[in-house]
Amino acid sequence: MKKLILGVLMLFIATTAFSQELDLGVKAGVNFANISDVPDLSSKTGFQAGVFAGVKFGDKIGIQADILYSQQGAEFDAGKFDLNYINIPVVLKYYLVQGLNVQAGPQFGFIIDDDIYVDAFGTNSINANAEKSDVSGIVGAGYDFPFGVRLDARYNFGLSDVSKTENFEGKNNVFSVALGYSFL
Repeated sequence: MKKLILGVLMLFIATTAFSQELDLGVKAGVNFANISDVPDLSSKTGFQAGVFAGVKFGDKIGIQADILYSQQGAEFDAGKFDLNYINIPVVLKYYLVQGLNVQAGPQFGFIIDDDIYVDAFGTNSINANAEKSDVSGIVGAGYDFPFGVRLDARYNFGLSDVSKTENFEGKNNVFSVALGYSFL
């Protein structure tokens, strides 16, 4: 673990030498989550919070990585999908004008708590566990204000199934809005 932290720290120091701007900060926001390919589900509202690090190369291109606690899942009458992840999105940011940017990239999630229960008409109950990891794609837009505030709106579309339980296939879909603050 110490080697990993030291390696990441050295990467950011080396990147700073070649970059124009480094962002380190915190962010928090709201998630509107659902699970695709499963009928009769409603969106579940949750929150996300964590830290971000970004590097801007020139005026047009940047990269940002986050480490976020994220509440996801879905709601419906016959059960529940409460899924809590540690998500690590890595997005390429293309700046259109000043701080306005569009974002795209992968996200890697790791389940830290899951509660999946489905009761189909009282006769066919399914207790399931979520997959330990989740892979998603991200598209979004954001604005980096000059005084350190960052605003992001992202759509996370799942590429891997939430659970491999028989008769259940669905992927995470999450729309999120987050506000962040950069210390640098």
